[in-house]
Amino acid sequence: MSTATGDELGPVDKGLYALFARNADSTDHDRERRLYREASLETNFDVFIARVYGIAWLCAVGAGLLTFVSVVVFSTTAARLLGDVLKNGLPVLNQVTLPAIPRLYVAVGLATMTGVAVRWTLLRGSRVYLGQVASARRENIERTLPGAVRYLRVLASGSNDQREMLERVARQDAYGATAESFRAALNKASLTGSLDEGLEMVARETPSRDLLSPFLLKFREHAAQGRDSLESYLRMEGRLLSHRQKRVHQRAGGYLELVAELFVVLLVFPALGVLILTVASVLSPALSEEIATPLGAVTHRELLVYASVAFVLFVGAGAAWAVAAIRPTDHATPSYRRPAGVQSVLATARTNPASAAVAFAPTTVATGVGLWLLGYGPVNVVLLTYAVYGIPVGLVAVRRKRRDDAKDREIRDFVHAVSGHVSLGRPFPEAVSRVADDVDLGPLQSDVDALAFNLTLTGSAEPDEDVQAAALDRFVDRVGTPLASQTVGLVVGAIEAGSDTEHVFETLETEIGRLYHERKALRSRLLVYVAVGWTTGLLVVGIVVAVNATVLDGFAQLSTVSDASTGIALDPGAVDPARDRERFYLVTQATVIACGWFAGMASRGRYEALLHSGLLVVVTYVVFTGLGVA
Repeated sequence: MSTATGDELGPVDKGLYALFARNADSTDHDRERRLYREASLETNFDVFIARVYGIAWLCAVGAGLLTFVSVVVFSTTAARLLGDVLKNGLPVLNQVTLPAIPRLYVAVGLATMTGVAVRWTLLRGSRVYLGQVASARRENIERTLPGAVRYLRVLASGSNDQREMLERVARQDAYGATAESFRAALNKASLTGSLDEGLEMVARETPSRDLLSPFLLKFREHAAQGRDSLESYLRMEGRLLSHRQKRVHQRAGGYLELVAELFVVLLVFPALGVLILTVASVLSPALSEEIATPLGAVTHRELLVYASVAFVLFVGAGAAWAVAAIRPTDHATPSYRRPAGVQSVLATARTNPASAAVAFAPTTVATGVGLWLLGYGPVNVVLLTYAVYGIPVGLVAVRRKRRDDAKDREIRDFVHAVSGHVSLGRPFPEAVSRVADDVDLGPLQSDVDALAFNLTLTGSAEPDEDVQAAALDRFVDRVGTPLASQTVGLVVGAIEAGSDTEHVFETLETEIGRLYHERKALRSRLLVYVAVGWTTGLLVVGIVVAVNATVLDGFAQLSTVSDASTGIALDPGAVDPARDRERFYLVTQATVIACGWFAGMASRGRYEALLHSGLLVVVTYVVFTGLGVA
């Protein structure tokens, strides 16, 4: 946690600190102070509170001024309508007769109430924000703690030094927030001079009160009793945490099913609603009445169409985020990093999605300009340009993921083969060399050959374990998959700690087998939701095309009929086939984009979300234009 002083702050923070920092000492913020410690933010608590108050006051004043100006500038009709709604709808006020209130007084009153409400909301929102950050950190700790405990168990077979064991876990990025908590304990221990005090302080401040807090205290107690006691405790704790993690994964699967069901309902409903409103507008002329907006006059039905487009995009983004949040951290999709330099980006554009996302941007802009010059409408220019960008980037991501999957399959066989040679008493460098010569490891072969060569250089009469660990580090970087960092990375610290190599590889076999099978099972479950996304998108396309082809023209003819004898007058302009087909097309494209986001995130992440949504956009464009209903 940072302890920023006035000299370390920027000019804005200095001003906010001078104005509002005193509020941090108020008892009203005791709960925020506790959540702040659990969230482990980088800024000082006083600075955080000062920033919150500054933003709250700024937004409150802005909202108050906007409300005042809006009430004063509003047309008399709109102001009277708002007043009638409030007078007739609020209890007590709708039963008494009130004198006419000047508009200026009304504007001041509403502006004051709006400012107070905005300020209160933002101040309470800071508590919600801290709670969300602390909750996310707690979930990250609880997901990564089982793997960290299994790693500690391997380290305990070669060392009983608590500080050294925690340092090795803290250096592993694969253990996420658990590694961060261990680093915090070590930092506090260096300040206080006692590791026990550092562990106690982290145990008090961690948001994971049910798992990490008792683990740290028991870890300290068993480590003081000796290696055998510590190994026994870590073995038992690892099993308990693994069983708990399995139950958490099962619950997450249930949540994902609920998200998928809500996703289907919420995406199908807007498209059907627009269809129903279009048909109903023949019998309800009020839907075709125009209303004034800052952007010009629009009809009620047109406003509902645009609202439906925004709604389905919001639902799609929310569902994609939910899939990413529910996916277990230890099975999360890899985050690809773009290399530095233009030449490096272009060189890796075919293998790195992050590079492809940048390399394909100029061609995408050129494509959009070309489509515009060819006479395509603005909607199709945007949609087809999006597809031209998303599909190649997504294909690169799929290609990279398939290569990584192939390496993960081979790395499991590599570990089993090396473990067999080690169990026969062969040194680790010799075991790797034999596997490299005797076993065909496919896409992993070049990486294993490089590892064998590096180990051979140091695997003479007196092998240098530090150099072996460095060779394994380079091997993990070359493979570049999360499974490699979670498994082979375990060997690095264990060998450096002096653990028994045979015991290390026995544990590694179990760990890599468990992770690999869990990944396959998760992949199989998520493929169902990929199918849900595509099915929902194609279903909406089919429904809208059917209505366009069979119903719209009939209702257009019906809207021109007027039966004076029965007193029924239909609006002749209620249904315009060309106009309504364009609106249907817009809603459908927004829906399939949302479906593609959901399907792609369920499959392999945000880059594949671009691929699925881009493909659905192209399919929808081909269907609508090919059938002549766009």
